[in-house]
This record gives sequence, C-alpha cells and structure tokens, in this order.
Amino acid sequence: MANNIHFDFLAPLYERFIRPPDAARLSGLLELPGDGWMLDAGGGTGRVASLLCPLVERLVISDLSFPMAQQASGKGCVLPTQARVERLPFADDRFDRILVVDAFHHFGDQPGALSELVRVLAPGGRLVIEEPDIRRFAVKLIALAELLALMNSRFRSPAQIRAMAAAHGLDARVEIDGPTAWIIAVKPPNGSQP
Repeated sequence: MANNIHFDFLAPLYERFIRPPDAARLSGLLELPGDGWMLDAGGGTGRVASLLCPLVERLVISDLSFPMAQQASGKGCVLPTQARVERLPFADDRFDRILVVDAFHHFGDQPGALSELVRVLAPGGRLVIEEPDIRRFAVKLIALAELLALMNSRFRSPAQIRAMAAAHGLDARVEIDGPTAWIIAVKPPNGSQP
C-alpha cells in the first residue's frame, strides 16, 4: 500500500515547486470540451483540474492525502474527495473522462486502481494517464530519489501501462514526448470487458 505521508507534508508547498502540465495537450487528449463529469484521480491540490474546469460539466478530484484535498477545495470549481483510487466511492460508469497526471506510480495497487478507474468510466469514456517515461535516464534518477525517500513508488513503462489498460478491455495507445508519456484509453461503447 502506498504511503501518502509525503504528500500530507508537501501539500502547502506543492504548487510552488511543481508546475502543471500542458493544459492544451491534456484537453486535446481528453477530447475537451465535453459534456458530463470528469475525475482527476490522484489529483492532489487541483493544479491540473482547475485548468480544465471550464471544459467539463463537473470535475471531481480524488486524492488519498487529506491536506492535498483541502488545497483543492480552495479552487472553487472542483469537487474534492479524499479516497484511495483502489476503492473509489463513485457509482459504476459515472465519469465520461478520467485523468491521472503524474500519480499512477504512487498508486499502491496499480492493477486494482486501474480496475476501479475502468469501473467508474462510462462506456465510450476516455482515460488519460500522464506518467514520466521510466525508460529515460532522468526519470530513473527521479525513481531512485523517490525510492530513497521511501515513497513506495513503482514506475512502469508506457507499454506496461498500456498493456494493463488493454487487459481491462480498454482500447489503449501511447504518445511520448521527451520524458513524458501519455496512455490514452477508451472504454468500449457497450461497456464490455474481457
């Protein structure tokens, strides 16, 4: 099980040191603007979600760290909830879009988390996972630093994450730009899974 204590302490400073990703790129990958609800899983302080709020009907942030969720509540346009991704408190097929930015490697049970994300993703819905590409040397150094900091991070290659998504019945592909990888996955419209 991943430990969130690091993020509890980092919450007040997080946005000062960690810049948000390219909102235009994410909105394109998520095919925004769009109707319906979006989930930012592992969304922390809402630094990414707040940029996408105007492009969706409703936006929910789920994060394990209570202090991070408190920071998100100050964004106004998002609905924060404290929850473990492996046990999301949402109904099946609830979200038309799900975003995971730089958080998948922190999930304690990655297959379980992906299973939950697929469960709450609506048929025809889109899941975008942005992760550092562990095949890059700089990312390997980050992984080592997180290991030394006892963060229990488990980085996976883009192909491994794509394969995990495909194993859950999603039509998945990978885009890579420098040290960043995006896994873009779509749930079949009829909701069927293997």
